[in-house]
Amino acid sequence: MVQFQEVTKQSALHPKPAGLVLQYGTAGFRTNAKLLDHIMFRMGLLATLRSKKTKATIGVMVTASHNPEEDNGVKLVDPMGEMVTPTWEVYATQLANAEQDDLLASLKDIIEKESINMSQEANVFVGKDTRSSSVSLSKAVLDGVSALAGHSKDFGLVTTPQLHYMVCCQNTQGEYGEATVEGYYTKLSQAFIQLTKNASNCTDDQKHLSVDGANGIGALKVREMESHLKKELHISLFNDGSTGKLNHQCGADFVKVQQKPPTDMKMNSGERCCSFDGDADRIVYYYTDSEGRFHLLDGDKVATLISTFLKELLTQAGLDLEMAVVQTAYANGSSTNYLEDTMKVTVRCTKTGVKHLHHAAQEFDIGVYFEANGHGTVLFSKAAEEKIQRLAEDSSVANERKRAALLLRSTIPVINQTVGDAISDMLLIEAILAIKGMTIQQWDAIYSDLPNRQLKVKVADRRVIDTADAERRAVSPKGLQEAIDSLVRKYREARSFVRPSGTEDVVRVYAEAETQESADSLAHEVSLAVYRLAGGVGGEPEPLH
Repeated sequence: MVQFQEVTKQSALHPKPAGLVLQYGTAGFRTNAKLLDHIMFRMGLLATLRSKKTKATIGVMVTASHNPEEDNGVKLVDPMGEMVTPTWEVYATQLANAEQDDLLASLKDIIEKESINMSQEANVFVGKDTRSSSVSLSKAVLDGVSALAGHSKDFGLVTTPQLHYMVCCQNTQGEYGEATVEGYYTKLSQAFIQLTKNASNCTDDQKHLSVDGANGIGALKVREMESHLKKELHISLFNDGSTGKLNHQCGADFVKVQQKPPTDMKMNSGERCCSFDGDADRIVYYYTDSEGRFHLLDGDKVATLISTFLKELLTQAGLDLEMAVVQTAYANGSSTNYLEDTMKVTVRCTKTGVKHLHHAAQEFDIGVYFEANGHGTVLFSKAAEEKIQRLAEDSSVANERKRAALLLRSTIPVINQTVGDAISDMLLIEAILAIKGMTIQQWDAIYSDLPNRQLKVKVADRRVIDTADAERRAVSPKGLQEAIDSLVRKYREARSFVRPSGTEDVVRVYAEAETQESADSLAHEVSLAVYRLAGGVGGEPEPLH
């Protein structure tokens, strides 16, 4: 076949280093940018096949999110803007690791297994982040698409959520919005302005927010969007990419892990601040109090604020819709207790990784999901949207119910339901705080986090760790869970779990307890148990204090 000749010709320009093996993980492929040229070309091929199979536009995003600047990565986006389906993750790994001479056989294998009609037209949207390596790597993706005679549209510099959004817009024939960056700004900003009309007498001070753009794509895009917000939000932008390095001592991951503000951020006491990550799909908030103490409001606090707001509106509107908050084992125990005991909201725990949370959230009328790292969004079922719409339009409804229904209706378009989106989440949080007349301190005081600590232990092979119960229990190696259980019993309000990293040979350890000292001790003791029972490498983990 002529198109396979083109694949052979083009793939010679994007050769695979012999013996290199990479895995398509939770976040796609991610490693040092120098090793990715062949991967990008092959993901262009795979996206084209996926487009032919689904008869829809597929997205390919070139980014390594919160990783250091020298890394890069790629992830595929399915027709409704969601992450690519698990079967195709397997194909991605298969195709990426096929040696140069076996590439065609691997390609034909996928075509055969999926009964793909190769004469079907294919369309692929491509986007990239601000890394210098993204230029040549996104070009390699485009080469892959053209080698199989697919049509491509290169969106250039976009946030990951913007590409997800555009894919969804394209495949819903514009029902979700206009498939352009401008369309994204217009939809979100108009919805935000509409929603904040419900906030009474907001002062300029209350409309002010300091944003850390992680020296990445999010900073560029917030700049572009500012004019659309019509002074309804005053943004002071830091780490805008003009001087600092991407994700270096800044960004959501740095703030969450280090529990301190980003470098080069001017913060006044009590002022609302937030940080995006490198590709703007995560957000965390924070402030410093009058004594200079740092307070982090992570994904758990975000989920609690949003779900409390929605629950109150559902109650006022008298709408019988099932709402749930989806969390992972990393969610702080205090947030789970508050949601279940105080708010009487259903909480579902699932495995780590946004695709698992997204999938679980789809089972409810309204699913709020956020990982503790700040990655998340809200999903409304079609039926829920229709019920809200009908009530908002019903002229016979009492005023309080009507107002609540109108507020719910105005909330939906502020949310990017395809994927976690730092810009969309920021607008939603800002609108909720304004409507509720809440300060960041009042939001923070909804519940107090249990002190916690995350550590990682290097091991020879992460696969020796196997887990169950949404990763809360270790099934293997033998004796590890028993060791964790006995360590947990030593401390008050304690819990701990371990899980293998999705991307490197390390085991992640999480511990929480009544005091920071206890959480730190527990995390260290569990790390030692992992090191001894799961094949630790290098020196034994050192105590934190």
